[in-house]
Amino acid sequence: MSVTQRRGRKIMMAPAELDAFLTAQRTCRAATVSADGSPHVSPLWFVWDGTSLWLYSLIRSKRWAALRRDPRVAVVVDAGEEYGELRGAELSGTVEVVGEVPRTGEPGEPCPELAAVERLFARKYFGIDELPHDGRHAWLRLTPERTASWDFRKSAQRL
Repeated sequence: MSVTQRRGRKIMMAPAELDAFLTAQRTCRAATVSADGSPHVSPLWFVWDGTSLWLYSLIRSKRWAALRRDPRVAVVVDAGEEYGELRGAELSGTVEVVGEVPRTGEPGEPCPELAAVERLFARKYFGIDELPHDGRHAWLRLTPERTASWDFRKSAQRL
């Protein structure tokens, strides 16, 4: 994560805290720019590999079309109900498509880079070791250019 957070340093997550948080959370919200310039925000599942956020997106979606046209994205992952429990992270940058589109996992189309990512995803969401491919999704990798995080539980501890 290349750009350091300037504001809110007292409540920002340490790198290990951020890794644990992104690994544990299940849903993110991705903000893209529509063809007409308007923002579009949509939820989706993801995995964090310690360096990149891997987004498993339907290829026939407004999100996919927007990111193919303009790969800039901001993604928010957050949790908490009460104000003093709020925590989260915003990761932004550009995405890149990895693997075939749509992802079929066919033996003739190897993508060794996706083996570990798909294993993480399959375990996280389905409790199995191998991701079943449906021919409707593909992978986008976001290696964040900017990251901001917050954990309001830290400010509550100081009270």
